[in-house]
This record gives sequence, C-alpha cells and structure tokens, in this order.
Amino acid sequence: MSGTPATSPATPLQGKNALVTGGSRGIGRAIAERLARDGATVVFSYARDEAAAAEVTSRITAAGGQAVAVEAEFGTRGDAARLWAAYDAATGHAGVDIVVNNAGIGRSSDISALTEDEFDDVFAVNVRAPFFIAQGTLSRIRDHGRVINISSGAGRLALPELIAYGATKAALDNLTLNLAKVLGPRGITVNSVAPGIVDTDVNASWLRGNQEAQAHAASLAALGRVGEPEDIADVVAFLASTDGRWVTGRVVDATGGAGL
Repeated sequence: MSGTPATSPATPLQGKNALVTGGSRGIGRAIAERLARDGATVVFSYARDEAAAAEVTSRITAAGGQAVAVEAEFGTRGDAARLWAAYDAATGHAGVDIVVNNAGIGRSSDISALTEDEFDDVFAVNVRAPFFIAQGTLSRIRDHGRVINISSGAGRLALPELIAYGATKAALDNLTLNLAKVLGPRGITVNSVAPGIVDTDVNASWLRGNQEAQAHAASLAALGRVGEPEDIADVVAFLASTDGRWVTGRVVDATGGAGL
C-alpha cells in the first residue's frame, strides 16, 4: 500500500486506503468498485457470500484496481472489533483514509407486528455496528480523511411499515452530526448519503420483473426512475474526494427527489 504514483484527474484517490462494509453486493459493491476505480486500495467486508466477494475482488483487480475482501458479519457484540482486526491483518495495520458504513438490514415490521428480537436485530446492525466502527475509526483514520454513512430517505419520512428501520437511519444521521463535530478539527469530513428506492437484491423480490411496482417506484422520484447502485456510489465518490472537502455533517439526499 505504499509507493503509489501521484494522483491524476483519473485517479483522485490514488494512495488512499478505503474500508467499505457490506461491499459484496448492491450499493456497497458499486461503492467499492467506484472507489477502486478512482485509485483507492479498497478493503471491503462481506457477511457470508464468499463467492460474491471473490467476484467483486476479481472485477476490481481485472480493471487495474486493488481490493481485499474480509469476512465480517454484523449484529453481535464485538463485531466492529472483529472487522477492524480483519482490516489490520489485511493491510498490515495501515491507516485508513475513507470509511464507508454501508452494511445494514432493511427488514422491519410495522409497530403492530414488530417483535423485540426484530427491533434489537435492526438496531444492532444499523446503529450499534456503525457506532463502534466509528469508535475504531478514531485512532486509525488519517487527518483529512472521510467518513460516509449510508443512510436512507426513510430516516426523514413517515413510513409506518418500516418504523424501526427508519428510526435506525435517523439515529445514524445523528451519529454523523456528532462525528463531524468530533473529527472536524482534524480536517476529517463526516456525511450521510440517503438513497431512496434502489434496484438491488434487497428490493428484487417485489421490484424486478414487476412492471407495476417499477412504475410506482419510479413515480415517487422527481427524476422519474428507480435508482441504480451507481447513482449512490457516484455521490459517495464525490464526498470521498478532495472536491467534497467543504461538506461535513450533512445528510445528502440521493433519492432522485423522492417525496418532494
């Protein structure tokens, strides 16, 4: 991870180390591939699908990038510490420049059906894990680094069918505010990116192959279409770059104008 050439317009993140959680599919995959394309060495985590992680690594290296996949499942105590131990092992205890908290779970019943176990699960993965990943970030991230939390438009909308999920994303946005204040003196920016409906495996069961669902989802966005993982990855790439240096403590809406 040393001896890298000077940056160029094509590789604005050359020489940077990035950690992306949940990088084997969907939005996380698109983010890992985009940051690697911009020159960063990317360490990304996956929960269980080793084959999918290997495919992402292969795609990145085939395109001339650098990537390492580490197994890290979230939702149990000590998960953040295990992630950072895996990162340290993969990088030889190198510092990190960009941390993207992307891993999350979307299942959440409405208030009448939500169980305590379901509530605990969604908060453990979507809030507790990012919090303690952030705690580990404090001692590892270099000055002028970037922390980017993948939130959701559900964090600011009334969606009773996703009440616990939306609450986790609102909590994540508040974590973003506090981290921005804590890390600001070091020139480190911290922001949330809030997607809307995105065509990923998480939404595949009701969205793909269903023209009526596609049309409805598209109608919710001012831009008139369903989001793609790359739409979110490009926003993350901006915030990770030098161009995003003066944006911090913000929730960047990446819903395509949903709910206007």
